[in-house]
This record gives sequence, C-alpha cells and structure tokens, in this order.
Amino acid sequence: MATHGSLRIYLGAAPGVGKTYAMLCEAHRRADRGADVVVAYVEDHGRPRTRELLDGLEILPRRTLTHRGAEFTEMDLDTVLARKPRIALVDELAHTNVPGSRHAKRWQDVDELLRAGIDVVSTVNVQHLESLGDVVEGITGVRQQETVPDEVVRRAAQIELVDMDPDALRRRLAHGNVYTPEKVDAALSHYFRPGNLTALRELALLWTADRVDEYLLRYRAEHGIADTWQTRERIVVGLTGGPEGATLIRRAARIAAKGSGSELLAVHVVRSDGLVGASAGDLGTQRRLVEDLGGSYHSVLGADVPAAMLDFARGVDATQIVLGSSRRKAWQYFLGPGVGATVARESGDIDVHIVTHEHAAAGRPRVPGRLPISLGRARTIGGWLLGVAGPPLLTLILRSGTDSHGITTPLLLFLTLTVVAALVGGVFPAIAAALLGTLLLNYFFAPPTHTFTISDPQNLLSLVIFVAVGIAVASVVDLAARRAQQAARSRAETEILSYLAGTVLRGEDGTDSIVSLLDRVRETFAMESAALLEVASPDTSEEGGAAATEGDEGDADAGDTDARGTDERGTGAAGDSGRVRPAQAGGWHTAASVGPDPATEPENADVEVPAGDRLVLALNGRVLPAQDRRVLVAFAAQTAGLLERRRLSEQATRARRLAEGNRIRTALLAAVSHDLRTPLAGIKAAVTSLRSDEVDWSPEDEAELLAGIETGADRLNHLIGNLLDMSRLRTGAVNALLRDIALEEAVPAALAEVPADAVRLELPEALPLVHADTGLLERAVANVVENAVKYSPPGQPVVIRADPLPLPDGTRVEVRVIDRGPGVPEDAKDLVFEPFQRYGDAPPAGTGVGLGLAVARGFTEAMGGTLTAEDTPGGGLSMVFTLPTAPGGTADPDVRKAVPER
Repeated sequence: MATHGSLRIYLGAAPGVGKTYAMLCEAHRRADRGADVVVAYVEDHGRPRTRELLDGLEILPRRTLTHRGAEFTEMDLDTVLARKPRIALVDELAHTNVPGSRHAKRWQDVDELLRAGIDVVSTVNVQHLESLGDVVEGITGVRQQETVPDEVVRRAAQIELVDMDPDALRRRLAHGNVYTPEKVDAALSHYFRPGNLTALRELALLWTADRVDEYLLRYRAEHGIADTWQTRERIVVGLTGGPEGATLIRRAARIAAKGSGSELLAVHVVRSDGLVGASAGDLGTQRRLVEDLGGSYHSVLGADVPAAMLDFARGVDATQIVLGSSRRKAWQYFLGPGVGATVARESGDIDVHIVTHEHAAAGRPRVPGRLPISLGRARTIGGWLLGVAGPPLLTLILRSGTDSHGITTPLLLFLTLTVVAALVGGVFPAIAAALLGTLLLNYFFAPPTHTFTISDPQNLLSLVIFVAVGIAVASVVDLAARRAQQAARSRAETEILSYLAGTVLRGEDGTDSIVSLLDRVRETFAMESAALLEVASPDTSEEGGAAATEGDEGDADAGDTDARGTDERGTGAAGDSGRVRPAQAGGWHTAASVGPDPATEPENADVEVPAGDRLVLALNGRVLPAQDRRVLVAFAAQTAGLLERRRLSEQATRARRLAEGNRIRTALLAAVSHDLRTPLAGIKAAVTSLRSDEVDWSPEDEAELLAGIETGADRLNHLIGNLLDMSRLRTGAVNALLRDIALEEAVPAALAEVPADAVRLELPEALPLVHADTGLLERAVANVVENAVKYSPPGQPVVIRADPLPLPDGTRVEVRVIDRGPGVPEDAKDLVFEPFQRYGDAPPAGTGVGLGLAVARGFTEAMGGTLTAEDTPGGGLSMVFTLPTAPGGTADPDVRKAVPER
C-alpha cells in the first residue's frame, strides 16, 4: 500500500507578502539536502526575484488547453504522476482549472498527487478560504471567485503563515515588486488600503491560531497536563436553565469580546440520575443565543455540579468561569455554601465571575414531578412512606393494645422505625420520621398524655436524644451511601485501567483486539454502539524550513488571474471555521465498530473523544458524566495504540517480505554469477571451437563438443526452470490440477534424466491411487532424486520406496527417497528447504542454485502433501513425501502400467 503524501502550505496574509518566494526558498533548501524536488506549477507573474529562484530547479512541462478561442497552460497532472518526484511545488491552491481538465480545482489535483505518495508544497491566500468569503467581501468590497475548502488547508501536515506589515507591503507595491507600474496606483487606492491589509492580517493570524490551538490541546491531552495554560482567553458560562441564563450569556460574551480570539463556551450540568433539572425550552433558547453570539453549547452529566463544572473547564483549558448569583433563599445556605462559592474556592488558577441578576435569592423554580432522589427512586419513595406513614401506623398499633406501655418501649420502637427509614430513604425521610415520631410520642405516650406538655425532664431528654440519634443515623447512612458509590466508581476505574494495562502488556495488536476493546467500552459505559473513526486522508508530517519573508526579499502571486481572465482574489462561502470537517477531504472512515447503528461522523455521536491526530472514539447511547471522560480518554488512547500497533505489525510483515525478497535477489545474483555463467561459458567455448577455421575437427571431436553444448543447455534449462518455479511459488501463481494418479506412472517418469544405475525403485503392487497433480509431482520427485544422487557415494544407488500410511482421518501414501550420503544435522534439516541453500557448500559452488528442494516442498504443499527430511538408519538422508490418497482408495489393476526396468 502506497504511503500517503504530506502537504505543506504557505498561507499568505494578503497578496504580495511573499508566499511563492518562501515556497521556492524551501524548495532550494530541500534540494540542497538531496531531496528530489520538481516544479509542477509555479507562476512568477513576471517578477524577476521569483524567476531567479526557479533557476536550478527541475521544471516539468505544462499542459496547453484551449478555451473560448484562447490558449491557457495548466499543471500537467499525468506528467507529474509519471515523473513521481519526492516533492512537487504547486502554486495557487485555490486556482480554478480550465474546462477540459481532469479536475475542476487545483486542490483536487493536489489531492490526487498526495494519494499517489507525492509530497506537495503549495500556497494560498487567506482570502481564498471558503469560511472567510463573506468576511473578506465585507472588508474589501471584493467577492472572491476562487476558493478552497477550509478542511483541505487544515489537514495539511504543516501550515506556514507568511505575513508582512501593511506599510511594508504597500512600499513593495510602490516599488513595483508586485504589480506592473500601471496597476500600482489602483491597487494602493482600493484593495491594498492600510485598513484592508490590517484586517486581512488579523484574519490570517486568528485562523492560524485555531490550528495552533488544535496542536496545543492534543499535546496537553497526550502528556496529561491538567493545569491551565492561559495562551488565549476561554470563557465558560455555567447555565442552570433558569431565567438568568440570557443575562449570564451576554455578560460572558462581552468579556470574550474584549480579547481578540477569545472563545465562549456554555455548559449545562445534567443530574446523573437522568431527571430534568430545567425547562428544555429555556435551555434551547439559551443554546441558540450562545450560538448566535459565536459560542458553543455543551451538556455534561454530573451528580456533583461544581466538580463537573470544574472538570469541564479544565478539560477545555478555560481561563474564566462566569456564574450567576445563587437563587437560593438565605436559610438554604445552612445546607452548604452553594455552587458559586464552591467553584470559586476550588477553581485554582481559573478566574470566577459571579454575576448578579434580578432573580438572585428568589428561590429555585419548582420543576413538576421532580423528587430529590439520591439513592434511587424506589428507595427514596419507600423511605418517605416509612418516614411519613410509619409513625402514625406504629402509634395506631401501640394504642390498640390495652396495656400501658409508658414511653420507653414506644421510644425504642420509634427509634427503630427512624433507623429503618434512614437505611431505606436517606437523610430527609429519617428526619421526617424523627420529628413526626417525637410529636406522636409526646402527645400519646409522654405524661400528661393528649397534650404537648412534658412534665418529666427525663422524658424531654429522651425525646431530644431520640431526635439527635435519628438524624445522626440518617447522616451516617447517607455518607456511607456516597462513599459506597465513590468506592464502586474507584473499583470500576481500577478494573478498567488494569484491563487496559493488561492489553498493553499482552501486546495485543489485531483487529479482534480493537473490536474487543470497543465492546468493553460499550459495556463499561452502557452505550448502544462504539466506533473508532479515522480521517480518510491521513496527515504525514514533513520536515521543512522556515520561510524567509523579510523586507523586499519576499514575493507573491497577488492579482493572479484564472484561465478565464477572472481576478485571482477568488470566492468564499460561509463555512466551518473552527473544526475539522473532512467531508470533501475523503470524509471519515470507520476503522472498527461494535453495536447497532454506530456513528459514522463525530458530529452524529452522543460522545466523541479524540484518540490521536486523525482518530476519534465516537459513542452513541447517552451523554456521559464529566468524571467518566477521564477513563474514556484512556480507552481512546489505548484503542488508537492498538490500531497503530496493528499497522506497525503489518508494516513489519511487509518489511520482512521485502527483506526476504532482497535476500533472494542477492542470492540469485550470486547464483547467476556462477551457476548460470558456467554452462554458458562451456557452450560459448564449444561453439567458438566449432566455428574456428584454424582447427580441423574430427567427427568424434565435433560430436564431443556438440554433446557438451547439449549438456550445458540442459543444465541451463534445469536451472531456469527451477528459478521460474520458485518465482511462481513466491507469487502464489501455482495452481495444482488435482486428479487420481498412480505412483507407478508418476515416479518413473520423474527419473528420465537420472542414470538408470543411480536409482532403485521399490514400489509395491497394491499402492492406492494418490490425489495429486501429475506435473507437479514429477517435478518435485525429480528435484529430490537429483539432489540425492548428487550427494550419494559411488556405487550406492538412491532407493525410492513407497508404503501406505494409515491415519485416523484416512489413508495417506508415504514416498521415501533414501540416500547414503553425508546426511544433515538435525538443526539444519529445515534450512535445506530454504531457497538458495546448499548445505556444505562454500559460497557459491556446485552445479545448482540451491532451489531444487525449495521448489519440491512448495509443489508438494500446493498438492496438500508434505515434504520433510529424516536421518537414514545407518547414515544418510531420507526425503519423505506424504501424499493424500484418492477418495476411491486402491486403483483398478487395469489402470496401472508396468514399472519400466531401470
């Protein structure tokens, strides 16, 4: 798979600042370092300094097209692809191609070059970005007709801003370094006014700052940096959905407007129990207001509102938080300091603004149907039933008896009821049970009865202790429940992180591991689906030098015209200016997913977490609490790591194959240098002798020379046949034509080139048919036998023996080729089947290239058999073929042929 090219862009703040000059300087620097750089398309516009920099660079020819009777030149895309340089210079990225070109826009040509693995260095002016079209038109009064989508520029591996002070740029125009003299006055009076240039410069700086901010957030996440880096103002406004929300949003927007490049983010914390805490209509109105003011709206879950607010603020690197004055009544402050005070106390280096409003201290509006549930709806309702209905019911039961209980027994029973209410429903049901129980004990059981007067001080003390114990028990139960929830969360996080660490230690790197991890994410966070999304067009960073744009050394391509004579200062359309949306750049690719209907784009997911430069972990199902995102980030990082390890493993496999190919090529060269040249030299010498007029050869000498030529040709044919066979095996081009054959036919046919006295056949008459390819089997046996004959001592023939081999899954036939040669050590038995291996040879010697056994094993395995090496009892080496038998078993005797005599 070809490597995707890297894109580097020189972004000009305005025409004439020197982006083309900077690009050419970069080209010379890379060429000096030995890089293969070509000029695919650069427009010098007649500027001498730009033209001088083209000297010394390879310039590819352009393509000439005719449009409306006029001829225009465009970049010849096919020529660049055929030349396939390492780096191509392509000027004017936003240029519109002449009709008849392969693509409508030049950035599409560049995209094809990148897909072909060619690095591209290009240029574009800030006014050509689609998202800034309306803004630029409002500043300059000129509607840009040529644009490039923002995401095309944002996905560049490197973006270099080329800037210049407005007065310096106007001096360059006045000196004639940008336009011809007749155009200078009009340009200075209109487009190049100081105000226009200052505004364009600010646009370029802000747009580039967004790109830098992406890198910064990624760096902080990768290095686990939690402290706020106040590189730019980010104002987070906390919304409750109350009527004060609009006031807070406008106040936060005014704070953001005071700093250039500030960012406004509104966040609403939803209770983790899923209950609605505010009107959905009010929140919708406030969300639209935030977006109208240029901010973004976010919703997070959290049982602890201040903690969730601060988690979010630190996660986005906020510098200021805007909150409204509390709407709680004065007495409610006895229950706690409130959200605003807690956030201000715990904010650290984040500034907190408390904004007053007309609804302060007016009380929270009641949300219909909401219950203060902390232990679950069922337990809370049960607790309130015990706290409210339990005391009257217990009183009725005690009063129904005839005996006088006094106050001691009822007091203990009411205390038990209060404890049970606390265990079931928490603090408030227990307090209700304690207070109501106190009144009932006083009225019905404390003398004098049926009055609220207590005559005995001990009874008063008992009632006070009863209330205190009930409240204390309820508080302890509530605290224990909270600690149990925290412990359960900590235990779950520990198990998750342990699982992630285990995947790292186990070194899992396959697709199944990624799917398994995504499935674990989905189960852990109770999501419906999880997907790992990747930008379809990958970024590849490329080293590059800084551009030199100082003073008059820069040059530019301002005022360029397209093929139809339209002014270069091209179009813009409203677009997305703050977030990568690579729809036109290839879109999002799903690397792996689990669950039904997984998200195909981050915008469609309920939760999205960055998992690297080009990866996003997208979940659907529900909104996650703020504290869960920490663990989710760990999951995202591990998922990205698994994907990267899988790709590295694939690259390592490809590298091993390349290394094996290089080794084979090296061995082949060595073999060609000796084993192929030796017979060629003999043939050449014999032919030269026969053609010589200086010697009168006798018929016997001529016959001997011709026999030498024939022998050399046979050796060459055999060697080249093995080379071709190995090539077929390496490329997977061997297709076995399997049929039922008799070994009595195939084996003798394989011995045609072997001396008759060098081999002895021992084939029994009742051998079953084998299921094999006749041609492949003959070649395999011939190679093995020739190798055995070469190493057998004189007078010791090679024995070929065949026997049926009963196996549990059927019957196979075993064919042994036995020699009495020197044998092979145990640790070298597998090496003899490697290509270009000749055991015992010093480099290279012998009469072969070391492919015979490798080809034999490859052909045997292609037929479903095996070929192994074993020691021959008494000395020597046995090559053992194991071949599958035919489905029909033993062959018909009429099918067999007599074994030829050897």
